Amino acid sequence: MVNPRKAATGAYRRSWLSGAPPPRWVRVLPVLLLVGVGVASLTDSVPVDIGFLLGAVPPLAVLAYGPVATAFLGAATIGLLTLPVFHLDRPGNTDLFTLGFVATLCVFVSFVRGRRDQQLDLERTVAETAQRAIVPDVRRRVGAVRCASLYRAAERGTLVGGDFFDVRPGPHGVRAVLGDVQGHGLSAVATVASVLGAFREAVLDDVDAESIAARLDRRLVVDSARTEHAELFATAVLLDFAPRGREVRVLACGHPPPVLLRGGAVSTVELDPGPPLGLGLADVTPGTAATVSLLPGDRLLLASDGVLEARDASGAFYPFVERLARMTGVGLDQLPDEIWADLSRFTPEIQDDVTLLILTVDPSGQGRRDRAGGP
Repeated sequence: MVNPRKAATGAYRRSWLSGAPPPRWVRVLPVLLLVGVGVASLTDSVPVDIGFLLGAVPPLAVLAYGPVATAFLGAATIGLLTLPVFHLDRPGNTDLFTLGFVATLCVFVSFVRGRRDQQLDLERTVAETAQRAIVPDVRRRVGAVRCASLYRAAERGTLVGGDFFDVRPGPHGVRAVLGDVQGHGLSAVATVASVLGAFREAVLDDVDAESIAARLDRRLVVDSARTEHAELFATAVLLDFAPRGREVRVLACGHPPPVLLRGGAVSTVELDPGPPLGLGLADVTPGTAATVSLLPGDRLLLASDGVLEARDASGAFYPFVERLARMTGVGLDQLPDEIWADLSRFTPEIQDDVTLLILTVDPSGQGRRDRAGGP
């Protein structure tokens, strides 16, 4: 499985301006400035006074160092100005007091920044743990089904948005879901959590994809009734793999159908779609699940709107099926990365959550795992 949190997938990477540790050049800069001014003053190669540059050392130290190191660099700056051997323009008492005050203030700011960074790191860890609990990584294999996935939230710095997916084993076979709730970003996380919780319960109880869709629909209707003027709905594709054999039943609820990769051919699965979830129509006008017989090596690819509705600079939609035809020789584990790279080249700015789920049946591999006692 492709881990969406790794940099290799193009996932969000915090910069040092967003709380990540500062880069090496930021840490080295105040030291280089201090040493550079000292060396230049000793060689008498600089015709003008450059001592004023030392005033930047304590503020620069605040960006990368703690209180102790900031205090040391501030003291070194004052020492460099006052030692006659460096031939710097002799500062007056006012200049020294000013620099000492700035250095002391920088030590205090460094202390406050360190405490704040510790608190932010704790809050970020808690938030990431909660988000991973909502949408955990999909295992490489669930029963006889091999899986590969990619998840990229549209809102920078988050791990969960408005898309959701999961693959779960149950007494009636392996079930998979991929969908998109109304909205994206942190505002949609509560709805995603509710839908996935209902799906995981349905996998244990309901016997077919239509029953699972009805349960998810009721869950969203109930959640919407709790909030005035709420209009919670979601689109989804449900897959119901038979416990034995290579058949899978596919049900689309307002969501584009999966794409089938068979050898060098790419085609869209023909479905009779049902209404989106959350409108209270799943029991009234349910969609009809189509049964797809998979051959060895066949792969079913599910994608969210962030892929299917991506546009280039001219406003043209991403030709998903046509682009996939060029990637039929790519392995299962590498395919999500390949699609993401191609989508990133096609679209100048991706503004929606991007989710990919690729599934293939491999009962022979499951048999080997079972005999080996693997999880």
